[in-house]
Amino acid sequence: MAKLLIKAGNIITMNETGEVISGGEIAVDGDRIIHMGPAGSTPSDFIADKVTGGGKMVALPGFVNCHTHASMTLLRSYADDLPLMKWLQEKIWPFEDNMTSDDIYWGAMLSCVEMIRSGTTTFADMYMHMDRVAETVEKTGLRAVLSRGMIGIAPNGPRALEESKEFVRKYNGTAEGRINCMFGPHAPYTCPPEFIQQAMEYAKDLNVGIHIHLAETRGEFGDMTEKYGKTPVQLMDSIGLFELPVLAAHCVHLDDEDIEILGTKKVGIAHNPESNMKLASGIAPVQKLINAGAVVGLGTDGASSNNNLDMLEELRSASFLQKVSTEDATALPASAALGMATREGAKVLGMENEVGMIKPGYKADIILIDMDKPHLYPLHNPAAHVAYAASSADIDTTVVNGRVLMENRRLLTVDENEVCAKAQECANRLVQEAAD
Repeated sequence: MAKLLIKAGNIITMNETGEVISGGEIAVDGDRIIHMGPAGSTPSDFIADKVTGGGKMVALPGFVNCHTHASMTLLRSYADDLPLMKWLQEKIWPFEDNMTSDDIYWGAMLSCVEMIRSGTTTFADMYMHMDRVAETVEKTGLRAVLSRGMIGIAPNGPRALEESKEFVRKYNGTAEGRINCMFGPHAPYTCPPEFIQQAMEYAKDLNVGIHIHLAETRGEFGDMTEKYGKTPVQLMDSIGLFELPVLAAHCVHLDDEDIEILGTKKVGIAHNPESNMKLASGIAPVQKLINAGAVVGLGTDGASSNNNLDMLEELRSASFLQKVSTEDATALPASAALGMATREGAKVLGMENEVGMIKPGYKADIILIDMDKPHLYPLHNPAAHVAYAASSADIDTTVVNGRVLMENRRLLTVDENEVCAKAQECANRLVQEAAD
């Protein structure tokens, strides 16, 4: 197995103590970290096949994007400045009706290129034709948690459920363990409780979790409460959803009982601040959720409602949004926002013993940020610089499973020019078909 030595001016470990190592190095054997420490501390019998990084770099765990729809890169800026339901019903769903499996493939490939370039090493995706998304994960070298999205009230709802079961059986644990799977009932307003319960039974049988949109808008909160006499969160709690591993996207509109439920059950939540702002969905009570005991990571949502997959932007927005909405400058500090993008995101996906920290025994999912840029001088606090000043263009190197996917800003596992050209072709055709 290949051996990699990564050198950095600072290593932001994101471990339990918040350790930052100045002038450090990380030794990787195969897909795992076997040592980290000060420069020169790697055991002498470790002979690296490759050395990367340098004194101007900051190393940290790769970002964990807890909620996205990768192939929706093809819809980037196709439909902007609309509220969620109008956006979905009048623009997104009609466009998606014409999408082929090849469209899904090239849209997901474009997402993978963007994520590698912006330091994301793990992403949780919910969409259709997920076998093609799995193909992109296999080819590009990223890590992913994949869910076949299901609309329970649609005519093909029962078929989608069976397809999901077969998808999980076929792909869970594949790509050298880089692909995990979940069941993906879209939301309580598109999937009746009985449908979600069937997905839950399948998930229990296959020992996987549930990825679902939850309490995203005020309209959803009101409609569900009127229909069932319970909020979306309380409805899901009443059918036992939170007894399973759950990835709940959004959780914006919550009452005090909802927050208590999510905290007590330690539900994994994907906070998507930029999408929630763009669609005017609202501001999730992140600090209250964390205080209650919920586990909160970050997601970008799809590129059609963000409109990029930049986790550095996302963590900065998350921090600033909590500060301004609570009028408390101490809310969600830089270290906590970075934690949401790494360590806490890994917990949300049930991968806290594998990724999210730079630590011996963990998977070697590591990024290097080039700090030798005018906007990153002077260097007082590496974590604050990453959270508040760095941009995705500063990410120099991306490593997943011990494999270098990008070095010196050059992609090593995918032809970026081909991907961009193919994605544009697909998007052009889909726009024309939607107009016809």
